[in-house]
Amino acid sequence: MSSAIASIASVPAQLSSVVAQSTPQAAGAPTAPFSDLLTDAAGQVSDLEQQAHAAVAGLMTGNGVDVHQAMIATEKASMAFELALAVRNKAVQAYQSVMSMQF
Repeated sequence: MSSAIASIASVPAQLSSVVAQSTPQAAGAPTAPFSDLLTDAAGQVSDLEQQAHAAVAGLMTGNGVDVHQAMIATEKASMAFELALAVRNKAVQAYQSVMSMQF
């Protein structure tokens, strides 16, 4: 049970590492473009979804996957997807507010 809690608790840390990569570095240090960060984040969400599907399939076929592991994998994927959806919604909202500005 404690490993399940530790595994769930590590999701915000993993997602914050993506955010930390987007913060400005010291002057002169190259930073990754924002589009690369979004692409990497989408790839991580996809990886988590694939892990969840594999865990559920393993649970259904009886290949040694514990119920707790399958639930943790699906919750990780769900949380990552919800975060990606929230970021997308904020980006669309920002785009719409910029487009509605009059010069």
